[in-house]
Amino acid sequence: MSQELTVMAVHAHPDDEVMSTGGILARYAQEGIRTVLVTCTNGEQGDGPGGVKPGEEGHDPDAVAEVRLSELRESVGHLGIAHLELLGYRDSGMQGWAANEDPRAFSNVPLEQSAAKLGALMERYRPQVVVTYDETGGGGYGHPDHVQAHRVAVAATLGTGIPDKLYYAAVPRESIREMFAFMRASGVDMGDFELPEDFGTPDELITSVVDVSPYAENKLKALAAHASQGQNIFLLRMPDEAQQRVVSHETFIRHFCRVPAPDHEDDLFAGLRA
Repeated sequence: MSQELTVMAVHAHPDDEVMSTGGILARYAQEGIRTVLVTCTNGEQGDGPGGVKPGEEGHDPDAVAEVRLSELRESVGHLGIAHLELLGYRDSGMQGWAANEDPRAFSNVPLEQSAAKLGALMERYRPQVVVTYDETGGGGYGHPDHVQAHRVAVAATLGTGIPDKLYYAAVPRESIREMFAFMRASGVDMGDFELPEDFGTPDELITSVVDVSPYAENKLKALAAHASQGQNIFLLRMPDEAQQRVVSHETFIRHFCRVPAPDHEDDLFAGLRA
């Protein structure tokens, strides 16, 4: 089992698996590589029925989690992911939300405890490649659970010494700016939204760009599976051409590598294939 090529993606919430790693998970599954998705929280702080927000009347966190985990399993099916592992922690909510204070929230769980749970999964699956977020939670996102997922994945990776390569999913800064400019030029109503100047990853930091265009439909179906969060999934309201541009490539920063591999890659398993 230790020789079987395996990729493990470590994500914070149900639906996070799609945008930054759905393509590679679908691609590598199709290539016969074992794919493992670890979802750290149950998504209790997502939208409830009718888009009701956390803290509003009618929002039941446990019921929201049940729906979101069901949606996650549907998404996993669209992406062909072989193994779904749930760490089962509670969603911490966005920075500054009341849920941040819940001692059961993922961001409040002692790092050594959650890293040990993830480490046990690494011992079981022996992934050569691990993918998670950077220290900002992904391009400056800053969500407490994304930041914690980063910390946990790094701690488990270093603690077990199993993975050969560790990657951070990246949002290329220039590409996202070009995309927003394209949408405005295409007549998409962006309201008064403006991208922060520092949003996204500086392009010079990106080491790995993977073409996942053959799996664009898998990604879009997986994203649509998370229907309860539809108000928050702007991509599904974008024109078809814009959708295809967004989902056709996935980009990463290679944080470390213990095998010979080129400085710039188009395959996260570069240096690992026989």
